[in-house]
Amino acid sequence: MSVRHPIISVTGSSGAGTTSVRNTFEQIFRRESVSAVYIEGDGFHAFDRDTMRAMMAREPTLSHFAPHANLLPELEAVFRSYGEAGAGRTRHYAHDAHDARLYGTAEGTFSAWEDFPAGSDLLFYEGLHGCVVNEQVDIARYPDLKIGVVPVINLEWIQKLHRDRSFRGYSTEAVTDVILRRMPDYVQTICPQFSWTDINFQRVPTVDTSNPFIARWIPTADESLVVIRFKDPKGIDFSYLVSMIHDSFMSRANSIVIPGGKLDLAMQLILTPIIMQLVERRRRLA
Repeated sequence: MSVRHPIISVTGSSGAGTTSVRNTFEQIFRRESVSAVYIEGDGFHAFDRDTMRAMMAREPTLSHFAPHANLLPELEAVFRSYGEAGAGRTRHYAHDAHDARLYGTAEGTFSAWEDFPAGSDLLFYEGLHGCVVNEQVDIARYPDLKIGVVPVINLEWIQKLHRDRSFRGYSTEAVTDVILRRMPDYVQTICPQFSWTDINFQRVPTVDTSNPFIARWIPTADESLVVIRFKDPKGIDFSYLVSMIHDSFMSRANSIVIPGGKLDLAMQLILTPIIMQLVERRRRLA
């Protein structure tokens, strides 16, 4: 953790909805004139698409969830470097033709490593491994704010199936195979991170998602509730949140449940003061 160079880490599985959460953070950053540098977890995969496919042919249970399929020591080093000096570097992975044009590299490959611009207020990470703790790395020790995005598992699978079929051109069978291959690493690497996060956002559908593999639509926000869990509820004004978010209620002493359509409002109310506290503390020392 760093006062001068704070780090925010948003962690979630593939298809969990971390990109939507990132969009809300970006809105806050623009509104409050916060200068952020960004890391995408995909940029720290260890292998390009062709190499990964060749390795999976030899190791059938290999997935991007696995620690050894990612550059986790390098990711930890970037977090440490940024926390100490506000410096580091990252790269991008081109999932599709749009990314390839944007990053100037072929589909399924990585862009060149680039240094962060100087003078940023904070570092923002979004990806699979923002809070990993194992025998090799302790990434969770560095972020000043750790966010988990954790829809219930059937909803997560529906969102992943929809995204990978609609936007990445995969078949249902191919996506199902990925889900099955990833399950051991989901249990051993992804889930434990959500015990380290400061705040978890878990979307729970209020419609039947019993068989996610035949679902034709993603449940809408209005067909969902969101459980927001705070690791340390001290300083959280739950009375204010319940009064501001219509139809919300507390389910436990550290948790509030809100209508799914109110998620953006809840994130704005909860996260804006936390972000500004981090930034103002940094600016006082500048």
